Amino acid sequence: MELKDNIILNHDEIQHKIRRIAFQIYETNVDEKEVIIAGVVGNGYILAKKIKAVLKKISDIEPVLCKVIIDKKNPLSAITTSLKEEEYKNKSIVLVDDVLNSGTTLIYGVKHFLQVPLRKFKTAILVNRNHKKYPVKADFKGISLSTSLHEHVDVNLEGKTQSVILK
Repeated sequence: MELKDNIILNHDEIQHKIRRIAFQIYETNVDEKEVIIAGVVGNGYILAKKIKAVLKKISDIEPVLCKVIIDKKNPLSAITTSLKEEEYKNKSIVLVDDVLNSGTTLIYGVKHFLQVPLRKFKTAILVNRNHKKYPVKADFKGISLSTSLHEHVDVNLEGKTQSVILK
């Protein structure tokens, strides 16, 4: 049996999910003056930029963008961020990635940020695949999918034809 590509989210649906995630972040951090939006390099960072833009429009919270560089093939290697520890210490952080598959990237990202004291720590994911091998969850998620391990989720967040496709 041949697998077909299925569009899970189209451009407008992705925009709606991003807006909803931004509102959830706002509701969770309503008493904060500043929130660090930490995007995992690649689609996670692109998603973080989009969430930041919406959050800036809908609230008085100052969203600060942070790039999180994780080697997804070797997550035990050193993780670096575009912000210094002092810049996120005792602040509220939302770690953002596009797809939560096994949880490897997210768990090592969480571990990195928990090296310093924080006010709050949450995670935001566009697509949650429910194949976790680590005890990590998405606090804010666009969509949850029950997929087989043979399927692949392809996320395109650039341009006017943004999409999430199940292959």
